[in-house]
This record gives sequence, structure tokens and C-alpha cells, in this order.
Amino acid sequence: MFYIHNKQEGLIMLKGFLVGLVVANGFEWVAHNYILHGQHRPGKPRFSPVPRSMKSHWEHHREVRKQDFHDDGYVEGISNWRTKNEIVSLAVVAGAASLIFYPISKGMVAASLYSACNYYYIHRRAHLEPDWAMKKIPWHYDHHMNSNQDANWCVTKPWFDYLMGTRVISSADLQEQNPLGVKLPQPIANWLSSSIEKYFPAKWVEKKPLLVEENAQKLNDSVA
Repeated sequence: MFYIHNKQEGLIMLKGFLVGLVVANGFEWVAHNYILHGQHRPGKPRFSPVPRSMKSHWEHHREVRKQDFHDDGYVEGISNWRTKNEIVSLAVVAGAASLIFYPISKGMVAASLYSACNYYYIHRRAHLEPDWAMKKIPWHYDHHMNSNQDANWCVTKPWFDYLMGTRVISSADLQEQNPLGVKLPQPIANWLSSSIEKYFPAKWVEKKPLLVEENAQKLNDSVA
């Protein structure tokens, strides 16, 4: 399926693969936001074009919030309907993307298949090993455990959250080394972070200044 006959073909396939990774990350952002979470509607329930996936995802959120980021559905495996729904959905998306991209770039097809498998591996491991998740994908830990669960849409890498202004950090220990979400030598990571955040800054959860909190406490004490 992916025969490479010469160096030029290999470079073309590599370029397609890299483009495919970016497209897949963008799809993560869109699907997580509009399909899995659904959109707010005044006076009505959230809307998703795939209601079953939205139902599965919100049950996942409730499970994770109750169990300090654990989700036992991944322990149960495919016998759990939410886990089965996630695997089937990823297979459908990867298959459809492969059919679309095959006439354009075999590298993009490879990226589609890789991204679907990588998404499931990372998401499953994260919710079985919360300490690993906090270190490796802190943006997803923030997505679940932050006060704002309608942010931090990316799972595997935070690229489109930075591009779209939806990377919301709750604490310094949950800030990735750099916006690529890839471990780099510290000087390079520092340069990359400062360069990217000039144009695509992350947001931080707003916290009341200590002085305001102290004054509020004094007021409460005086009322009591």
C-alpha cells in the first residue's frame, strides 16, 4: 500500500504525513468541541450531530470527575459501551479520512491511521495512569479537572488549542514545557514558547488576588 521507490517519493510521503498530523489535530479540536461536548443552546439541551457520542463523552466526564481522572471503562475494555463507542468512532473516522486522502497523499493516509491509534492509546493510558497524564498531556488533565471543561479540546498535542485560544491552564505544574507538547532541550523550548505565545498566548484560570480574599474573609468574620 505504501511502497516508496525513491528518495523523492519518501520526502513527499513524509510531507504528507506531517500535514496529516496537523489535520488530525485540528479534527481532534473540532470533534471534541462540536460533537463530543455539543453546543450550548439557550433554553435547550446541548446539540451534537452525533448524540450517542455526546452522551458517551459526558458520562466519561462524570466518571473522571468522581474518580480523580480514572475511568474504569478502559479497564473493562470493549465490553464497556463507552469504550466500544470510542473505538468504533475512531475506526470510522480513520477509514473515511483514508478514503478521502488516498488520491491526494499516501502520507496523509498513514497519518490518519496512526493518529486514530495514537489517540486511543494516549487517551486510554491517561485515564488509567493519571500521574502519567499530568506529566505527558497536562492540557487534557486540565480539560477534565479544570473549572472550565469547555476548553483544552486537544488530546494528543495542544496545537490547535493554542491556535484557537482555548488552551486554559489552571496551575503552573500543569503547563507543558512548550506549545508543541514535545520534550525539547530547555533553551529551545524557552525560545519556542516565547515566540509562539507572543501571537497565541495560553489563558490562565482567573484567581482572586490574596488581598481580595483576605478582605472578603475579614468581612465575613465581621458579619458573623
